[in-house]
Amino acid sequence: MDIVIIGAGYAGMMTALRLDRTHNVTLINVGDAFVQRVRMHELAAGRPSVSIPLAELTRGTGIDVVTATVTGLDLDAKQVTTDDGRRFRYDTLVYALGSRTDVSVPGVAEHAYTAETAMNLRARLTGWEGRLLVVGGGLTGIEMAAELAESYPSWRVGLVTGAEPAAGLSAKGRTHVAKTLTRLGVTLHGGTRVRSVAPDGLRTDRGDLPADVVVWAGSFAALPLAAASGLTVDGRGRALVDPTLRSVSHPDVYAVGDAAAAQVPGAGTSRMSCAAGTPIGAHAADVINATAKGRPARRFRFRYFMQCVSLGRRDGVIQLVRHDDSPIGVIVKGRAGAWVKELVCRFTVASLRLERLRPGTYLWPKSPARLGTGSRPMLSETGSQR
Repeated sequence: MDIVIIGAGYAGMMTALRLDRTHNVTLINVGDAFVQRVRMHELAAGRPSVSIPLAELTRGTGIDVVTATVTGLDLDAKQVTTDDGRRFRYDTLVYALGSRTDVSVPGVAEHAYTAETAMNLRARLTGWEGRLLVVGGGLTGIEMAAELAESYPSWRVGLVTGAEPAAGLSAKGRTHVAKTLTRLGVTLHGGTRVRSVAPDGLRTDRGDLPADVVVWAGSFAALPLAAASGLTVDGRGRALVDPTLRSVSHPDVYAVGDAAAAQVPGAGTSRMSCAAGTPIGAHAADVINATAKGRPARRFRFRYFMQCVSLGRRDGVIQLVRHDDSPIGVIVKGRAGAWVKELVCRFTVASLRLERLRPGTYLWPKSPARLGTGSRPMLSETGSQR
């Protein structure tokens, strides 16, 4: 079977490495490395690298790695087109292009840095001083604000949020986040809605907030290629999939990770995150393998277990959650929280390396079989202000 996977993030890489070696697998990615997206705030703060060469992760697997940008999908002809003019035909397509920071608010694209431009942000901050505002009260914004405040003490860091920071955590978790941000010198601007970003700062519903540098850590947005190609998508541009992760409109296409509106039993639509994306990618590979051998495809099962937030290099919060991602009153905080968060980040990479050596080794927490698909709205990992 000829399988083309577009996107080599957490979900795309897991799918590629877990597939049976009897398939002809082509992995197309815009760059030649797997980027640890959960460490982008560390990269902005001076970490040397958060990337691993795709050649290293796929060595000995027979996966054909192609570095190119996908520019078109012909779903009728079963063909992928890239920016260098090449065309790749498939029997099965895995759509794993993920998401990116939503920059649709006026001025963000022109005047703000995002996680995707972490290297440029690091260059701007190193050796300078001034006022820096991070926008976004979810885990991504909190991690960015804490990391930058700790690493660049010459900058006066503020965190701008539409609601209380870390709203998805328990009261204990929110309290620790607020105390730690204050300890690091981060000024909190809660209950503030950003209307636009200007060269000199933010325009908000509570007046102007001056800044020399703005970092935008709002919500994630799916790439437009799925909708433009004719895949059925939800209101956020994510491909709608059935319980086996097949596109509801094109059964020869599987969507995984942030690009998929997968249903988590008892919890609703999957949260855009590594926590959900990696199991989704693994399950899609299992379904493809089973289908190729004439076995029935199983429904996707997953349960949330915890949320992790680093607060610089020496502090963090591990929030235990119910199967539906709602918090319970148990947290691990401080240095222990930072240690657990680091272990989680390392585990994601270790899981990929183990899949390369022995496909099928990755395990994930699964929901009870009796749980049906819930409809509880999920909190954005990045704490969207909109």
